[in-house]
Amino acid sequence: MKKNKIIFWTATIIIALFEGVMPALTSQTELAKEGIRHLGYPEYFGMALVIFKILGVLALIIPQVPKRLKEWAYAGFTFNFLFATISNGAVDGLSGQTFFPLVILAILVVSYIYYHKLNTNLN
Repeated sequence: MKKNKIIFWTATIIIALFEGVMPALTSQTELAKEGIRHLGYPEYFGMALVIFKILGVLALIIPQVPKRLKEWAYAGFTFNFLFATISNGAVDGLSGQTFFPLVILAILVVSYIYYHKLNTNLN
């Protein structure tokens, strides 16, 4: 049980840092805005993405959030990582940057699996 909690919280905190803290701190930088423009998205899309990422991270890390809402957050992040991979590949071709969102997706999958392991053990 303790090992499962450590794995869950480690993976979830990594997701929280990459998808909540970093976007919140860097979303208004010129580099971030250029990244959104480079992929062909309007500037307002970047801000909406940051807001939903922060809400998703809060849903994952706050224990009192209902399970169904957590499931939606996991689904939203999954779509985000898949579409980020597709967008990067379509615009820049295949490179390391193209597949980086899949690395973060793998960490999200670990968080999801261990979230369910912990909840199964509690019931």
